[in-house]
Amino acid sequence: MHTTRISAARKIIQRALAAFSLLLLVGCDSVTLTDLTPRSVAENPSQIYTFTLRVAKRSNTITGVSPTIVIDGRSFQMRSGTLGEGLYEFEYQLPAGRDRVAYYFLVNYFVEGNNVQTPGEAYTQVETVQIVRRYVLSLEVNRGPVGARISVLGRGFTTQDRIMFNGTPARTNFESANSLSFYVPALAANANYQVSLSSAAGTSPVGTFRIDASTISVAPTALSLRTGDRTTLTFSLPNPAPPGGTLLDVATDVPESIIMPEVIVPQGQTNVSVTVEGGKPGNGTLYLKGFGAGEVTVPVTISPR
Repeated sequence: MHTTRISAARKIIQRALAAFSLLLLVGCDSVTLTDLTPRSVAENPSQIYTFTLRVAKRSNTITGVSPTIVIDGRSFQMRSGTLGEGLYEFEYQLPAGRDRVAYYFLVNYFVEGNNVQTPGEAYTQVETVQIVRRYVLSLEVNRGPVGARISVLGRGFTTQDRIMFNGTPARTNFESANSLSFYVPALAANANYQVSLSSAAGTSPVGTFRIDASTISVAPTALSLRTGDRTTLTFSLPNPAPPGGTLLDVATDVPESIIMPEVIVPQGQTNVSVTVEGGKPGNGTLYLKGFGAGEVTVPVTISPR
């Protein structure tokens, strides 16, 4: 009789220990949750975005895995993904006017043991997905000489956007919400530069661009004019200008003495001539950076009439 009582007590203790162990198992990380959703995604016309979760079971006693996603306080059941076991997806159509969404994942499951199913749950922290309405797809090309006109394709461009080379602004043309162009700035040749898109919304990387060396000849090599006189200045490139033409960024230290238009070698041409007019009397220089040894100079003398 005494032995029977001990056996019964032992069974009760064993059952209690088993139940306690099962509770400990449930309280531990019985499943591992990995959020595979990117923090930012490009806007699409459908305004439908995919949220992805990986659920990894840490024990073969885990059954009945049921993932949900909670978006803006609403719960949605997720479906099994098509890319592999343990992957779950949910497609959410973002309401009009929204450019970000907060969410977290909640997973319910059961732990089996001693013919008992104990419920458990795991969840992720709250995350935010940003919908990017402005992004760059690609540079038209990734190398070219100073002055070459280069196109940039993307989405959400505005007239305030500027292309930057290692922080140096390039002359940028807004063509449409999906297209920009810029002229390669007069920086040192035979070097790679990090190109970025800058605006009030911030800075976005575009890619790497290499500035190739090029030469140019100018005729005449010096100018001597009287105030009001005019002459022709011709710029010649060794190769035809690329599509969009080549901008020659001509600067001077006597801007009141030299009157001349913008200089662009037309597409497919190797030279261009412009009319230069004498302004106020003075002595100075015309400069073209980024050519030959780095700078081409044309001495200028403007005399009074």
